[in-house]
Amino acid sequence: MGYNKERYRTLKNIAYYILFGVWYVVSCLPMWFLYAISSFVSAILFYIIRYRRKVVHQNIKESYPALSDKERWKIERRFYVYFCDILMESVKFFSISEKEIRKRMQFKGLELLEDSCRRGKSCGFFLGHYGNWEWISSIPLWLDPKTGKCTQLYHPLENYVTDRLISYTRERFGSTNIPTNESIRHFVKYRKEGRPILVGFIADQAPFWSNIYYWTSFLNHPDTPVFTGAERIMKKFDMDVYYMDVQRVSRGHYVVECKLITTKPNDCEDFYLTETYTRMLEETINRAPAYWLWSHRRWKRTKEDWLRITEGGLKLGEHHAVHGINQM
Repeated sequence: MGYNKERYRTLKNIAYYILFGVWYVVSCLPMWFLYAISSFVSAILFYIIRYRRKVVHQNIKESYPALSDKERWKIERRFYVYFCDILMESVKFFSISEKEIRKRMQFKGLELLEDSCRRGKSCGFFLGHYGNWEWISSIPLWLDPKTGKCTQLYHPLENYVTDRLISYTRERFGSTNIPTNESIRHFVKYRKEGRPILVGFIADQAPFWSNIYYWTSFLNHPDTPVFTGAERIMKKFDMDVYYMDVQRVSRGHYVVECKLITTKPNDCEDFYLTETYTRMLEETINRAPAYWLWSHRRWKRTKEDWLRITEGGLKLGEHHAVHGINQM
């Protein structure tokens, strides 16, 4: 039994190094060539394979009912080009140089994060699947080395090889991956060591039934369940709270602005941070809708089903979560 386990581990490591080499070689291709591939593949996905066309079409139609069919079609088509661009940019990120990533990413407001850390405060920042969220992990390159430790939460993938490859990519420029189910333990450890941390929370996807505590309006959907775990963690560790506002200024070039939400999260009423983030993300998406992840079934969970499953919404004593708070 032990021999078989060791052999299996060896085979996984061999597969990792083979794919590492292949990915690295492909990532060394010039960006213009990768974008040419992206344009070609996007047309195949959109017109021939029709990858998730129904989901994308329905999401955009319901979110922007006032737009004409032609206007919504343009958003859909641009989304598929952007979607393939993200894939190619993720490939490039595997070997992109510090010099090139500095040309393609611009951060504003980082002095606010540095000031928070100088005051001994950790920082939590909300962001969404908008623009290129993967490249944001390069943020340590723009921060003073004495600033807190940069981290990001992630869900480990079941495939060992893929998980190692993606982890390697996200940690290339100094960020540290923390598995979501181990986050509290790591944060407690850093706090005991007196080390401020900067941690990103991507919180715009649909939560599982067991993690629904709050509903709000989002992109013309009056009842949208949203993650509240980020807010709870930020309050528990008294973090300064920020929103990362991403703008795609051109193909492969992004500006990320750090916007302060509060330095006193525990003075905020329940769900205020979550609600504020949702409104800010909505504003970002409305500014240029094509650059959000429309292929995800964001509204697959309805309040009606939730009330039925949880017997009237009385779940874990969170009765107030059904009602939500007033719109800002």
